[in-house]
Amino acid sequence: MSKKTVQKSKKRTTRANKKRTTGVKANTVVKSASVTSEKVTEVKPVEVPKKVDIVESTPKTTVQPKETSEKVVAESAPAVKTAPAKKATTKKTTTAKSTTATSKKAATAKSETTTEKVATKTTSTKKTASTKKATTKKTTTAKSTTATSKKTTTAKPKSIKSETPVEAKTTEVIQEVPVEKSQPIDLGPRRSVAFIGSECYPFVKTGGLGDVMSALPKSLAKLNMDVKVIIPRYKCIPQKFQEKMEYKGSFYMELCADGKQYYVGIMEYQEDGVVYDFIDNDEFFSWGNPYTNLIDDIPKFCYFSKAALAALNYLNWTPDIVHCHDWQAALVPLYLRTSFKDTNVGRAGAVLTIHNLRFQGIYDRKTIQYWSDLPDYVFNKDCMTQNWLDANMLKGGITYCNKLTTVSNTYAGEIQTEEYGEGLEEHLRYHSSKILGIVNGIDTDIWNPATDKLLAAQYDSQSVIKNKKANKKALQESLGLEVDDHKIVIGLISRLTNQKGLDLVNDVIPSIMDEHTQVVVLGTGDAMYEDAFRYYENKYKGNFCAYIAYNENVAHNIYAGCDALLVPSRFEPCGLTQLISMRYGSIPIVRETGGLKDTVQPYNLFDNTGNGFTFDRYESGLLYDAINRAKTLYFENRKYWDEMVVRDMNKDVSWQQSAKQYKDMYVELTPKY
Repeated sequence: MSKKTVQKSKKRTTRANKKRTTGVKANTVVKSASVTSEKVTEVKPVEVPKKVDIVESTPKTTVQPKETSEKVVAESAPAVKTAPAKKATTKKTTTAKSTTATSKKAATAKSETTTEKVATKTTSTKKTASTKKATTKKTTTAKSTTATSKKTTTAKPKSIKSETPVEAKTTEVIQEVPVEKSQPIDLGPRRSVAFIGSECYPFVKTGGLGDVMSALPKSLAKLNMDVKVIIPRYKCIPQKFQEKMEYKGSFYMELCADGKQYYVGIMEYQEDGVVYDFIDNDEFFSWGNPYTNLIDDIPKFCYFSKAALAALNYLNWTPDIVHCHDWQAALVPLYLRTSFKDTNVGRAGAVLTIHNLRFQGIYDRKTIQYWSDLPDYVFNKDCMTQNWLDANMLKGGITYCNKLTTVSNTYAGEIQTEEYGEGLEEHLRYHSSKILGIVNGIDTDIWNPATDKLLAAQYDSQSVIKNKKANKKALQESLGLEVDDHKIVIGLISRLTNQKGLDLVNDVIPSIMDEHTQVVVLGTGDAMYEDAFRYYENKYKGNFCAYIAYNENVAHNIYAGCDALLVPSRFEPCGLTQLISMRYGSIPIVRETGGLKDTVQPYNLFDNTGNGFTFDRYESGLLYDAINRAKTLYFENRKYWDEMVVRDMNKDVSWQQSAKQYKDMYVELTPKY
């Protein structure tokens, strides 16, 4: 070969090497991202472990580069468009070389052992790349780039999607939900309370006292209180409860001044965390009704008050507080400080609640002194004696109790005035420092339109506007009224007595009855009111109904079916009907007295606030005006009326807040260090 030929071949070789070097440097500048990103999108990452065993040998090192490589590709992606176009063979070959060289440097910083395995298999793949098909070369390129360092590795598109929900889950775990749930666990100090009263729902009930004796102990039990309820075992208690009572023991107790003894039996029943003890004695509680006449009731409740405390000692259950209710249990504070002062139960504090001051247990002094066997010193003008010859059981309880409560704050102030004091206003003003008013609530489990099975259509505050119409129609059909949704239905559920303002109702009925109004009355009481309402039913047939009885099912349907409810009481210690009516979405029309004033905010048309219609002075004209204001809003501005209905249903009328006030009072009376 001539020298000229050799020189020409050397020049050709030099030019080829320069071209190859130039291609490698160009690819190195963009870190081969443009080439590999284009090819990786064509290769399915799932197929790689099937053909190459690199992932199996180093499962941990292949996971970490994926996470970092995704960010590198995202940042360098725009360089793909500016990269110079090369032949397919050159791109594949140079990429394999550059990535192999880079992988050795980067992998050494992490793990030498892993890098050697990856580099060895990648090099062997390079040598055979020229003899294999294009598909094999693409697979080798993708696998070699997977093993490179954080800076040069290429991302797998599918891994990006899978990492996004992982980050979201991590943020959810950070939220400390269990800490929030554990905060309200501490319910405060624990105290034991014995409730002593003459009635308790569902065993026996004649009025609001039965509801309070039922709902308040259940609410206190939820506030970490140990509660026991003691009532007489009347024969009128339903048999289904009698059968479940458990005999706890019996004994004989001295009752009268002459030392006469009487049998005391104890029957027990438990429900909703509350223990109910029934004082059993056929001589006193064999009557069908809890109250008969004062001549028989005085001995009965003298016996009951003493027997209840004796039963606590017999059961060895010493309460921190003995909470007695109304005149029927008003002798309990006196017994605690006299006959039982040296016993365990004598250390308890005494709370007396007045549910209705009109009923005081006033009778001949000698009779009460004989049946109670109380010492002579309690029968004086500052304690039991009234009008020289009579004894007042409630007055004695007020004197000896540690705390006197009423069932509303307004009533606590009213009973200290001559108008509402019932003859005890001066005595109550003297003991005003221990008077506390706590408004009643209702049992929202029993009175719940969303679960009330007695209704034609159940509803809550969201569905009241729609479903109340169905209950209104059902009420009209069941009571013989004209079925007309465009008429306003006004309900009245009450004992038919003068206290409930029925003389005002009797006066205004002829004025309010028109073709757009219907009235429904439910209750029993004085004959004059029963006869008057029967007369109106006959006069306004189809628009007036007088249901002269008390039926629990009918009461539920009236609350749910009527549009408004009348409570125009002359005085009302608390009142439960207005609370139940608001719970059922019926607008109350009330007089501003006692608990009615505390629970019903008068409606204000200008700013559309309030939850009922009220009047102050006890006059029939003012009641007529309140009814007309309600009818005007109902017919002329139904939107505001419906908003008030929803407001009433969302109002908290439960025992929750009231029970907390009672518990605070118990803790204050019995400090423990």
